[in-house]
Amino acid sequence: MCGIAGFIQHEHSEETKRELNAKMLQATVHRGPENSSVWVKNQVSLGHNRLKIIDLSDEANQPFEYADLVIVFNGEIYNYLEIRKELAAKNYVFRTQGDTEVICAAYKEWGEQCVAKFIGMWSFALWDLTAQKLFCSRDRFGIKPFYYFTGNNNFYFASEYKALKQIPDFNHEPNVAQLQRGIVLGWAVYKDETFYKNVKNLEPAHNLIWQNGKIKLEKYWDVDFDSNKISTLSFAEKKDEFFRLFKESIQLHSRSDVQNGMCLSGGLDSSAIASMYSTLHPDSKIKSFSVYYEGETGVDERPFVREVVKQYPNIQPFYFSPSTNDIEEHFHRAAYHADVPFFGSSYLSQYFLMKLAKREGVTVVLDGQGADEYLGGYLHSFYRLLAGQLSSFQLGNAFQTFNAHLSRENYGFKKGVDVLAKSIVSMLADENKIYNLEFSRGDKYFTEPSSLSLANNTKNKFNNFLHHLLLTTTLPTLLHFEDRNSMAFSIESRVPFLNHKLVEFAFALAAEDKINTKGETKFILREALKPVLPKAIYERKDKKGFVTPGEVLWLNGPLKFLLDIDYSVLDFMNTNLAKQEVEKYKAGNTSNAKMVWKIAATHYWMKKFR
Repeated sequence: MCGIAGFIQHEHSEETKRELNAKMLQATVHRGPENSSVWVKNQVSLGHNRLKIIDLSDEANQPFEYADLVIVFNGEIYNYLEIRKELAAKNYVFRTQGDTEVICAAYKEWGEQCVAKFIGMWSFALWDLTAQKLFCSRDRFGIKPFYYFTGNNNFYFASEYKALKQIPDFNHEPNVAQLQRGIVLGWAVYKDETFYKNVKNLEPAHNLIWQNGKIKLEKYWDVDFDSNKISTLSFAEKKDEFFRLFKESIQLHSRSDVQNGMCLSGGLDSSAIASMYSTLHPDSKIKSFSVYYEGETGVDERPFVREVVKQYPNIQPFYFSPSTNDIEEHFHRAAYHADVPFFGSSYLSQYFLMKLAKREGVTVVLDGQGADEYLGGYLHSFYRLLAGQLSSFQLGNAFQTFNAHLSRENYGFKKGVDVLAKSIVSMLADENKIYNLEFSRGDKYFTEPSSLSLANNTKNKFNNFLHHLLLTTTLPTLLHFEDRNSMAFSIESRVPFLNHKLVEFAFALAAEDKINTKGETKFILREALKPVLPKAIYERKDKKGFVTPGEVLWLNGPLKFLLDIDYSVLDFMNTNLAKQEVEKYKAGNTSNAKMVWKIAATHYWMKKFR
């Protein structure tokens, strides 16, 4: 994993360009502390910070030159060996053993369509000297970041805001609409917008081509909602295929020339990764990392972690529970690396998880992000599932789904009415209206409320909802913090559930393959991995988000300083209302603690890092 930064700038000398690019790299040296280099020619400057993962030789350092191409690349192409073999058969010759050179050769052979061949996570910028063209690309799910802005006919890009802030032309004016989304919805990412008005986010599954002073954006991948390739398969056959695809993804994500580790929460997703990895590599010692909190204010899932470790003794577990002193000591550094406000306290826990992995000498971790989003893992998926059944007059199925959900979650009458009401709203309104309704509940906090725009990608309400979770609403924010928290410690975090072949297969499944008639979520994952999962994990009925004591114990304790707010900084908010919420909280009313946390975190970011 690495950090990239560069620009196309038409003024200044090559030496000045080199100095500026080096300054950008220094701001993100944590992303790749093992080598930092700059390439400059005429108006183009490309810079790279390297974290050595595959092919540890200096020959694979970047910027990497290949014929008339120069590339800076952040990420991993997991199937690079297969692509390399295909290209070698076409007489391509390689001087390194890594994936960077494979990208260059693939571009030579297939042009901009080369990215369709890749399985992995990436953001890269490739300068084609012959065509005088900069070809940039980001992976299908936006696992790796790519930010850019233009000014005075110049083009600048980097992996983090920190690098872009080194540029004299950088405009620090905040994007108020994005701040509002963060405060109300908790989103750190929304389409191509960022927290700065003039900085753009290259969206997932998009290429960016700069040529002759013009930018062209092209989407190269999306889910095929009309696929009927597996409609004739039995559930047993679907299970087998899911197992095969997941196994293949773990095999690919295990490729590394440094030590692997894994984040292990004790939930279904991380346990599935750990179980499959250990099945494939039973003699390979691997370290797992877990953060826990004791007491009623947090989650302690060590008993489930121990079930995994008991079945797979090749796993060496490490646990960490952040103390009050840990929170106080590390908050500023964690917030600095986040690049955006901490809209939830759980992201700070993930920071400590990566700190633990670093302490134990691990450079690569496997993590379970992504499964909930496309396999119906969140409980509010039921609203859309019920909505689809009701709107298509599958009343028997809807009745069965409703009762199963209430029974499994042990909901009473009042909660049952709430589920039914939200399902009816989901039936009558599309995702755009639903999310705007939720967003509008925060209007009272702002002087000029904003809005959202979510497309209807398919008529299937359930799949449309999952598609937005994956690419628009939930996962992009989780991936943002996955990247920042891991890279804060020079760790590469890999997410095997986000293999596009696995995702495409999952979207071709029927809804009941994901949520069955007994109300079990992620049913296909649970059943497919049953042969390797510990029984206690397979039979888990609860769905726990990662709960921390942050919004109450931390904000009332080691982070109490966050409540010292200069409200003039929050001039886009209804400051009277914001102040009322904070003062009520200080007086002991924690009923709106999450909103108070978001207000305090936003103020801190505006004051310290904007």
